[in-house]
Amino acid sequence: MFKINEANWDRIIRVALGILLLYLGWAGVVGGGWGLFLKIFGFLPLLTGLVGFCPLYALLKIRTN
Repeated sequence: MFKINEANWDRIIRVALGILLLYLGWAGVVGGGWGLFLKIFGFLPLLTGLVGFCPLYALLKIRTN
């Protein structure tokens, strides 16, 4: 379906960043509007890291692998 356009190191960083952002948002470390922002946008790096495909990379014709 989609070609993987992320290297393993890129995927690891994205998954770790996604988990960190979700933790900060859902654990209440960061509250208010920023907490809601982290809850929503923490899924983006997590999902792209797990799948290995970044739509923005595809648009800009970037490949890290």
